[in-house]
Amino acid sequence: MTRRARLIYNPVSGHEQMPKTVADTLAVLEKAGYEASTFRTTPKQNSARDEATRVAQAGFDLVVAAGGDGTINEVVNGLAFIDNPPKMAIIPAGTTNDFARALGIPRDDPVAAAKVIRKGHTVKMDVGKAIFGPDKSSYFINIAAGGSLTELTYGVPSDIKSAFGYAAYLIKGAEMLPHLTENEMRLTYDDGVYEGQLSMFLLGMTNSIGGFEQIMPDAELSDGKFQLIVVKPADPLNLLRLMALALNGRHVEDPNIIYTKTTSLKVELIGKSQHDELPVNLDGEIGGYCPVTFKNEHRHIEFFVGGIKH
Repeated sequence: MTRRARLIYNPVSGHEQMPKTVADTLAVLEKAGYEASTFRTTPKQNSARDEATRVAQAGFDLVVAAGGDGTINEVVNGLAFIDNPPKMAIIPAGTTNDFARALGIPRDDPVAAAKVIRKGHTVKMDVGKAIFGPDKSSYFINIAAGGSLTELTYGVPSDIKSAFGYAAYLIKGAEMLPHLTENEMRLTYDDGVYEGQLSMFLLGMTNSIGGFEQIMPDAELSDGKFQLIVVKPADPLNLLRLMALALNGRHVEDPNIIYTKTTSLKVELIGKSQHDELPVNLDGEIGGYCPVTFKNEHRHIEFFVGGIKH
């Protein structure tokens, strides 16, 4: 029986490199034993998500998402609500490409990334689900975050990161410090409850955040658990120190940090903060607003992977 693959690609990702490599990518998929076809995303909202759902319901065996982390997230959202979704592969064509980094996928050559499929190595990976209410939920595959420090994770331009490394985050952090606010929150997780002021929470699925691989040092791709980091309030100098420690992986023992694993997380605003609108960032984009409950969908989507430990 012929296996079918659909390449869903964002034509404007990564300096518009994908359209130049589509033919070569399709050739790789054909050599891997798939009858391959393409879909070019459009500016229409949820273009990639809707196409992923359509081909999954049509019985395709493989969906290949080519683009940045946002395009990959959109394709995941088109598949994750299905009970037995097709396999998924990714071709990174964005700036940070956190998810590709975590999966050991080549990040500078789309055709080389496609050739990972031919090797046939797959992992059934956890997918995060963010529930904002009875009628609204979204999925993520790398990170969920909330709090005033969240901008630091995504607010540093990629060219600045390339030039200055983690020092770029310290520069950005120093710029943000005068404007930081804190929220009074209740976080309920497997090992307990944190209630009080906090600067940020991070819920990670992989070890790569903002191009750094030490922030979630114990992350596993399919253990059914999130990595949870809670950053308690601290004075400006302490916050800068924490940023430096986190970007080098030495933050987990600091008393201003909670670092644990959990299968779920409930986030609520309390006290005066309950009247605020606190956005929740999912894979780099605003997915909704608190309150929110996170669930781990254990080993839900099977991904083609490169050279990784899992």
